[in-house]
Amino acid sequence: MGIDAAWTEREPSGVALIVDRGSGWRLLEAAASYAAFAGDGKDADPVVRHRGSLPDAPSLLAAAHEKLGASVDVVAIDMPLSLTPIIGRRASDNMISSEYGARYASTHTPSVTRPGRLSDELRTGFEVAGYPLAVSEPRGRALLEVYPHPALIELASADRRLPYKHSKRRKYWPDESPAVRRQNLFETWRRIVTLLDVKIQGVKDALPLPFPDVRGHELKAFEDALDAVVCAWVGACVMDGRARAYGDRESAIWVPVPDRDERADSH
Repeated sequence: MGIDAAWTEREPSGVALIVDRGSGWRLLEAAASYAAFAGDGKDADPVVRHRGSLPDAPSLLAAAHEKLGASVDVVAIDMPLSLTPIIGRRASDNMISSEYGARYASTHTPSVTRPGRLSDELRTGFEVAGYPLAVSEPRGRALLEVYPHPALIELASADRRLPYKHSKRRKYWPDESPAVRRQNLFETWRRIVTLLDVKIQGVKDALPLPFPDVRGHELKAFEDALDAVVCAWVGACVMDGRARAYGDRESAIWVPVPDRDERADSH
């Protein structure tokens, strides 16, 4: 299960569920909020304004179990997580920034207030449910911290961070018109979806690009669901032994490692 966890209670968090039953990874569901994933019906519509909510590990795991017919093995979350209180930048943040900073994929600096208790509640909730935070090779069920920007760099064999955040369109393409910015954003999304579909069957079908004239909150909903799928893919890479942990004994950010064939193709 992948979760694009918001750092505040006011913003929604995307959730994705993938499974490998012996024929490769397949996407079962990608949702733009906790409520949509849990299936209460209120936030299921992809074009509504998805609301923020407090993380509830038991409810998310129960919903995933119902969809899978089995328990989740790994939960991969895009949010700073640590075995000790987070008061500022961690070793994992610094290691990712050292490795990927030149490619514009440094981490944001966490603090006591952001994500604050949301991080603690997520980690504690999943730990109580049997998913301890993994800062090294996990044994059994595990909770993982992931970061989509470096993951997408590795997925696309890119030289720098992919410009896929809809709120930063003006920053990405300052000299272009709004229409061209949106077109460029959609092209980036199309590229990411296509690449993910190679790794996870069903991504293209589950994440059709929004219509060109959709509103901002619809773009945000698509982006949140997409980020959740990226998180789930990183979790799959960890399970397949194709990811590296950047961090120490307190925290670790997991990033996929391309196999030898992919490295050769990229060069």
